[in-house]
Amino acid sequence: MAAAAPLHRGRVLRALGITPWVRRNVATAVVAEPVPMDTPPAMAAGDCVVLLPAGCSPRELDLVGRALMSCGPVVARAPRIEVSNGRLPAAPEARAYLVFGEAQAHALGRELPAAALSRAHIVLADEPGGVLSSGAGKRRLWNALRSLRRALSSSSE
Repeated sequence: MAAAAPLHRGRVLRALGITPWVRRNVATAVVAEPVPMDTPPAMAAGDCVVLLPAGCSPRELDLVGRALMSCGPVVARAPRIEVSNGRLPAAPEARAYLVFGEAQAHALGRELPAAALSRAHIVLADEPGGVLSSGAGKRRLWNALRSLRRALSSSSE
């Protein structure tokens, strides 16, 4: 009889026009293991890597961060590597690269093996300073992000 009581209660509430609400189960918090600081997360192979010119201003980095967040968690959490003096600190392999500026694209081409370059989808955008200064740069960045998102979704299927 105890099992019939909730069913009867539900029928009566629906007959009265009341929508019964059911409390969701609250998941327990999952604590992530700390990442050792001696291993930078940008060195791991992954879905996407973002290459930036060295010495970007905080305003430019904020623009890049907000743009990447608009493309979902895979792109928003992508490691960001600064290219200084035409050299990458390391050549991580990934499925896709978002490269801000031609100098960074040339550095990627010099450092990454040819086999990895042929497998990867490389998307070129203007340097962050150029994106901030012109509407055309913003349009090109948006098109680059759409292309990157399309490439990541098609390669995951």
